[in-house]
Amino acid sequence: MNLLIAPDSYKDALSAGQAAQAIADGLRRALPQADLVICPMGDGGEGSLDALLEATGAERRRHEVQDALGRPTLANWGWNTADRTAYVELAEASGLQALAPQERTALHTSTHGVGELIRAALDVGAQRLLLLLGGSATNDAGTGMLVALGAQLLDEEGIPLPPGGGELERLHTLDLSGLDPRLLELRVQVAVDVDNPLTGSRGASAVFGPQKGASDSDVARLDAALATFADHVNQALGQDYRRTPGTGAAGGMGFTALALLQAELRPGIQLIMEHVGFEKLLKTSDLVITGEGRLDAQSLAGKTPVGIARAAKCFGTPVVVLAGSLDQGWQAVYPEGVTAAFALADRLMKLEQALPRCAELLADRAESIGRLVQVKLPK
Repeated sequence: MNLLIAPDSYKDALSAGQAAQAIADGLRRALPQADLVICPMGDGGEGSLDALLEATGAERRRHEVQDALGRPTLANWGWNTADRTAYVELAEASGLQALAPQERTALHTSTHGVGELIRAALDVGAQRLLLLLGGSATNDAGTGMLVALGAQLLDEEGIPLPPGGGELERLHTLDLSGLDPRLLELRVQVAVDVDNPLTGSRGASAVFGPQKGASDSDVARLDAALATFADHVNQALGQDYRRTPGTGAAGGMGFTALALLQAELRPGIQLIMEHVGFEKLLKTSDLVITGEGRLDAQSLAGKTPVGIARAAKCFGTPVVVLAGSLDQGWQAVYPEGVTAAFALADRLMKLEQALPRCAELLADRAESIGRLVQVKLPK
């Protein structure tokens, strides 16, 4: 029997690789003779870089960049020499988890560090870039990245704007003439796990700004500021992308990648499956076990377990989801190709009790799945 183990990370508990190993440990208790294939996955959010590196064997590199508040930090990125592809995860440079709660300020955080990582990739000859969005602390529409790559954002007096999305309300001149010319030859794909537009009631500021420290008044200011930036981009290009699904990803980074890097926006799970050769693995698998921290109706928007289930459905391969919790509307995943779904908890427990036990609970549930697989029901 061939079992494919392909979980996402379990936030604040296990990386995708650690989760996969825990599932494998449990399966081996019940099915010691089974062939286990481990393929950690992600949907473009935090931890997707680690999953890609483990699955593809790409080289992990580190580069000193600015974090979301302009402080020096070491950020990881991936380099696949064989096809000259760089993997850049926004959260490595500009991630929310790197900031203490009191440091989170959506008005002032910047994606400058992401641009520094892209420049490092260009310096080694990158021809393709997979930009992984998710887990951002920023709401600057990727303008910090643009500045790091050579653009200038100037106020009415010709003075460069300070970092942060809130400053875009004072944008008077968008000067793209200094953008790194190597970007013209770079094929950019962007992994997004949301379909929100840049602005409006479902835009980056309104939906994601509060979790990044934005008050109600900050949200209104940021939404107007991003609209001002979009106006300037529209004037420069003659095309308005602000309503395109996915442009609100990572505080509007999706917008700038699409409009100014000529990027292709794709659901993250689809892109990552392509890069790791997931379809080939599915063809030889009898069962797929996946999972992540929570399964609910929102998982249908492009989260890892549902993306995997949709792909597996094409091959008639059953999929079992092991989730930290099953929340409202989780049953909607069944028509998407999920065969069965299970929560990890073995008794009533609080989140702070469950997190340290995540590996243990995953292994136990996986063992139960393995034992069930062995059962031969009477005809």
